[in-house]
Amino acid sequence: MARIAILAPTLASADAVSSDALGMRELLTGRGHEVQLFADDWSLLAGGVRHSSRTLSFLQNDDDVLIYHHSIGWDDGIDILQEARCTTVVKYHNVTPSKFFEGISPSHQRLCDKGRFQIRVIARSDHDLYLAASAFNLGELVAEGASTARAFVVPPFNKVDVLQSVEADLEIIDKYADGKTNLLMVGALRPSKNHLALIEAFATYYYDFDCNSRLFIVGVESDAFGTYSKSLKELTEFLCLEDRVVFTGEVSLDALKAYYLLSNCFLMTSDHEGFCVPLVEAMALKVPIVAYGSTAVPETVNGAGLVWPERNPLLMAQSIDYLVHNQSAAVRLAITAYQRYEQKFSNKTIERQFLDALLQAGLEL
Repeated sequence: MARIAILAPTLASADAVSSDALGMRELLTGRGHEVQLFADDWSLLAGGVRHSSRTLSFLQNDDDVLIYHHSIGWDDGIDILQEARCTTVVKYHNVTPSKFFEGISPSHQRLCDKGRFQIRVIARSDHDLYLAASAFNLGELVAEGASTARAFVVPPFNKVDVLQSVEADLEIIDKYADGKTNLLMVGALRPSKNHLALIEAFATYYYDFDCNSRLFIVGVESDAFGTYSKSLKELTEFLCLEDRVVFTGEVSLDALKAYYLLSNCFLMTSDHEGFCVPLVEAMALKVPIVAYGSTAVPETVNGAGLVWPERNPLLMAQSIDYLVHNQSAAVRLAITAYQRYEQKFSNKTIERQFLDALLQAGLEL
């Protein structure tokens, strides 16, 4: 039995990095190991998290394991990772380039600058194993010096199993199952997600193709990005779409499932993704995907949706219209997407990839 510390700056319920950390804990605990989560800040209902300052005291022997999740600048986390005298594993989720936060959140701009600098520090520190959520992320690690012999792609553990099993919120379904064409994007309201392009594409679809449609924007709104959120709502008002664009804020899993089940298409217009878990959720719930092909998005979708390299609102609107009016094409795309989910992104598949990667580093956990 090994003693394993899983370390991340923040652990929260509606967060991809946290879901990955929790998935690792569940798997490794189930295999008989002593596993402890550590963070600077947490709001997990699952509990069992200790402050990061206690990490090194938990790791007592050379054969203990530290798994560090990197997604933003964090000096204390890097210090712990560098000081640990045990097996060290890095899981890289990507760090958003700071340019997206210019003029919106100076604190996030600084944290992202620091986080991207720390990629170099991590990659050149000769850790025992490097895991990346995507080949896109792996490329950044290798470019900064990580050994290709000890670097592997392992998608993040997710909550799709739970999302599939929960009962959808019937109040939401009753409210919006009114014959309108429903479109959906899921993702926190932060500048890198480019909801402005989403609203522009929806406006094109609404005015040129289907005035009996609406857009659900599901995602937590943060005070740190208040000016960004305000700009989105101002744009919907300017385009006379305030009654057609629904900002839900953060929602429960049963509410999230309801929005997926209601939707004819899932849209993704993000400028920067290291993986993009909502794409996997859409695959698993058989909602056809239309997306702009930035960063890791083409890799995650990989033929299981309509992904366009150019940012063209008319092209996206035409794609939506095609899927809405060509049911057989929409069904074929949804089935292809579901098969990709089962083959590549189900938690059982990710478990095998994770354990295989650990074994490559000599860790029989």
